[in-house]
Amino acid sequence: MTTAATSTATSTSAATAALTLAGRGLRISRRQPDALITALMLPVMLMLIFVYFFGGAIDTGTTYVTYVVPGAMLLCAGFGAASTAVSVADDLRGGVIDRLRSLDIGGIPILAAHVTASVVRNLVSTTLVLAVALAIGFRPQASAAAYLAAAGLLVAYITAISWLAAALGLLARTPEAAGGFTFLMMFLPYPSSAFVPIDTMPGWLHGFAHHQPLTPVIESLRALLLDQPAGSTPWTALTWCAGILAGAVALTTVLFRHRTR
Repeated sequence: MTTAATSTATSTSAATAALTLAGRGLRISRRQPDALITALMLPVMLMLIFVYFFGGAIDTGTTYVTYVVPGAMLLCAGFGAASTAVSVADDLRGGVIDRLRSLDIGGIPILAAHVTASVVRNLVSTTLVLAVALAIGFRPQASAAAYLAAAGLLVAYITAISWLAAALGLLARTPEAAGGFTFLMMFLPYPSSAFVPIDTMPGWLHGFAHHQPLTPVIESLRALLLDQPAGSTPWTALTWCAGILAGAVALTTVLFRHRTR
C-alpha cells in the first residue's frame, strides 16, 4: 500500500472512531436527564429573567428581547461547553481514555468526539433558546444568506470553545475542578455587549468589553439576524474563533500527551 493510501485509510479510521465516540457521548447525555435538562433550561431561564425582570429598566434602543437573544445564545454555548470539560476529565479519571488508547485510538479522535457531541448538544439547546425567544417576541429580519452566515458563525464559536473546554478538562485533575475551570467561559458574556450596551458600563471596563472575543461574535449575530450593517465585525469574530480553535487544539495535543504518558 502506498504512503498516500495509508494516510487516507488512517484518516478515515480516525474519523470513524471520532463519530462512533461522539455517538457514545450523546448517549451518555441522554442517560443523564438531570444534567441534560439543566444544560437546556438554564440558558432559557436566564434569558427570561433578563427579559422580564431587568429588561424594562434597560434602554437598548429596541425591545429588550431583540437585543438580548444573541447574548443568550452564547451564554447557552458556554454552559454546554462546560459539560465537555467535565466529560473529558471524567473519562480520564475513570480510565476510559486509557482503554481507548489500548485499542490504538489516538488523542485527536477521542477529543474530537467530545467536541462533536458538544456541538450537537449546543445546537439543540441554542435552537431551544431561539424558539423560546420567538415565542416571547423576538422577530429576526434576516435573509436566507444572513441566517446561514449567523449559523456558520455560531457553529465556529461553539466548536472553538468546545475544544478549549476539552483542553481545560485535560488540565483539571477532577471533573469538579474541570467544571470550575470553565467558569471564565460562562462569565465572559456579562462584560460584553450581550445584555447591556457597553457605553452604560463603567469607563474602566470599556476597553476590555469592546476587545474581548465575545463582543464581535455577539455584534455579528445581532447584525445578521436583524438585517443591520455588520461591517468587518464578522471577520473579526471569525478571526477570534480561528485563533481560539488553533490554540485550543495545540494545547489539547500537548496536554493529552502529558496526561496519558
